[in-house]
Amino acid sequence: MGGTGFLAKDGMSSTDPKQPKQTGPKTTGDDRLPGDPDRETLVERMIRVDHAGEFGAARIYEGQLAVLGRHPVGDTIRHMAEQEKKHLAAFDELIVERHVRPTLLSPVWHAAGFALGAATAAMGERAAMACTVAVEDVIQEHYAHQSEQLGDDEVELRELIDEFRAEEIEHKETGLAHNAEATPGYRVMSEFIKTGTRAAIWLSTRI
Repeated sequence: MGGTGFLAKDGMSSTDPKQPKQTGPKTTGDDRLPGDPDRETLVERMIRVDHAGEFGAARIYEGQLAVLGRHPVGDTIRHMAEQEKKHLAAFDELIVERHVRPTLLSPVWHAAGFALGAATAAMGERAAMACTVAVEDVIQEHYAHQSEQLGDDEVELRELIDEFRAEEIEHKETGLAHNAEATPGYRVMSEFIKTGTRAAIWLSTRI
């Protein structure tokens, strides 16, 4: 018989599951479900939340440097802070270029980010690094999800997010290398900070 399919048990023609599916270029929002935002709204939300996230991360490191800046670990924190400033500058540009409204919660993240950084740094170097590990773990997961959603129509944005994700992973690994997990109450602290970070992401995406 002609054709490229085979007869299934019910007699219906079917595509050979061993053959790779032929797909065209992926477009952002292709995998949206009913009720999900349209492509434009999806990208706007990504830029808004990433801008807010990098702003908050920069403030966390500023808080840590206010306490530990003159300690031996200060240079390590300063290096990570500089990378976060670079991330923030990139999203500052995207906010303007794409005409995206920044989150209305920026004043909250300005205060909360610095307070979190300073408070954990006041508990010691390991606690500061535990904060870094928790925050960066959530952010890198968030970036990974965004990268999967972006299609070939948003290559530059996807590559930017992938680049920044690699640096967030680097920050997480730096924290672990500085014995973050040896912090007293590490697991409780980590889960508390992760929960707060996820809540901040959810709110900044929408508000």
